[in-house]
Amino acid sequence: MKENSNVSVVGAGAWGTALALTLATNGHNVKMWVYGSDEADGINAAGENRLFLPGVRLPKNIWATPDLAESVKNCKLIIVAIPTQFMRKSLNGFKHMVMDDAVVVSASKGVENESLETPVDIIRESLHAKTGSSVCCLSGPTFAKELAKKLPTAATIASKDVEAAKFAQAAMSSPFFRLYVHHDVIGVEIGGAVKNVIAIAAGIADGLGFGHNTRAALITRGLMEIKRLGLAMGAEAETFSGLSGMGDLVLTCTGDLSRNRTVGLRLGKGESLESILGSMTAVAEGVATTLSTYRLSEKIGVDMPIVAEVYRVLYEGKNVKQAVADLLGRELKSEFY
Repeated sequence: MKENSNVSVVGAGAWGTALALTLATNGHNVKMWVYGSDEADGINAAGENRLFLPGVRLPKNIWATPDLAESVKNCKLIIVAIPTQFMRKSLNGFKHMVMDDAVVVSASKGVENESLETPVDIIRESLHAKTGSSVCCLSGPTFAKELAKKLPTAATIASKDVEAAKFAQAAMSSPFFRLYVHHDVIGVEIGGAVKNVIAIAAGIADGLGFGHNTRAALITRGLMEIKRLGLAMGAEAETFSGLSGMGDLVLTCTGDLSRNRTVGLRLGKGESLESILGSMTAVAEGVATTLSTYRLSEKIGVDMPIVAEVYRVLYEGKNVKQAVADLLGRELKSEFY
């Protein structure tokens, strides 16, 4: 993809803004869709997204607009970075706005509560298969603030259409952002979604004052649950040892910039979920994803004890210490089964 091409980023949270900055640094003209006109005007006037990515200067080849149709007009590459639970409503009527040969990339992580569908499924349905299998997903160990600072970062871009993935890879990769192509879309999406649930569990453990042993156990057993669910949905085992599996899980469970770990940390210290969420500007996807992942595991019949306990803490008000006791008190079994 040539420099000075028009590229769209749909969504102006921290992650969408960081991706817009990366694309602009590559020489593309970036149109970034923002929900409200006041927010768009503020970004354009200040050259900064003061709400979600304060302190990061945005180049002049990023232009924010509240008009979705205008933001994707004449764009061969469209990046969708809207929180999963709001994606379907935001993309209503999307198919009439997109070029027939456009490559659309989901940069969101989660599973929709009502449909139990992933972001790629939602985008495909919003487009009514207009772009067919060329919808891609971007996932991996990526904190927006670090990418915006141009710190070395690697991630996975997956699509059933490998040429579409390679197109997005070429347009988005830079000296500080390295993308690897993959074809296992569902594996990449499940890894990116469910790691947020495990990160809440890791945060709870940290908030309770547990040590490195506990965190390592949660990461390892959490990866087993993610893999178990992914395989049941048709994913490939190898995917979960990659950037969108183990890589993203380790980052989210250990990094202080992780919103989901922060939610767990504050729960472990005794704060209520309502208070925590009320104080946050950005969305912690893992809270909603806990509900959908729990429902998905029950529907498919996959054993996910960590996810189940996080669900009970978040949605049934279970005491965090009791949740830990119940996890450790389960019937003893073999590690691999």
